[in-house]
Amino acid sequence: MADPPSTRAIYDEQADRWARSEKILLSDFTARPRVLEALGPLDGTHVLDLGCGEGYVSRLIASQGAASIFGIDLSEEMVRTAQSSIPQDTGCEMAFAAGDVSEPISLPRENFDRVVAVFLFNYLSRAQMIQVLGLARAHLAPGGRFVFTVPHPCFPYMRPATAPFMFDTDDHGYFDGADSTYEGRMWRRDGSDVSIRCVHKTVSDYFDALHTSGWRQLPRVAELHVTPEHLALDPDFFGPLEGAPLHMLFALEAEP
Repeated sequence: MADPPSTRAIYDEQADRWARSEKILLSDFTARPRVLEALGPLDGTHVLDLGCGEGYVSRLIASQGAASIFGIDLSEEMVRTAQSSIPQDTGCEMAFAAGDVSEPISLPRENFDRVVAVFLFNYLSRAQMIQVLGLARAHLAPGGRFVFTVPHPCFPYMRPATAPFMFDTDDHGYFDGADSTYEGRMWRRDGSDVSIRCVHKTVSDYFDALHTSGWRQLPRVAELHVTPEHLALDPDFFGPLEGAPLHMLFALEAEP
């Protein structure tokens, strides 16, 4: 059996299917608006977007008044798409670069007011995640805010692996599956889908990693799911996921 493609290859191949100017992927409705809420006021802020993909979240942040955004992603094609999609009339200084955030990287600023990692850690091992959590802590300005989202660790075990969101656990259990890679898919409202993957971690793995990487305060945690508003908008699309824990959001603040 051939080895599965690398994460970089997956996203290089399907960058055009991630490109969008409005909500279309499931998590554009169920997760990314909550990220914007958790980031708080963005006027005049300098933002680091780890695992920026094709820049959708960066563009949302820019529209909320950020002064600058630097995004970095493993996929050169996703970064190329992000660079080509920078709004012409934005008052925000936006730049994107290709790179592995779990390795030493060069950043344009020493400190950022906000750091965001939207569905990045599900592509990293526990050891890699600790490295990136340490990077976020080291470059978060005093009083700044760090927000990240991950697939809910319980989700793959609570419903069949079917549309509009799924991961194949390959018969691993919740605890013995830690650091195992689960291939998955996420659907768009137009009926097409994109390949995703999850390097499985338990809930306690995230808290242990935060402690190991030097974070000492408890994060604010939200379990994200389909809401009545989603069901009213498109019951056929969102209905199969009603009641399921889809994602987790963690928000932390640096000491003033």
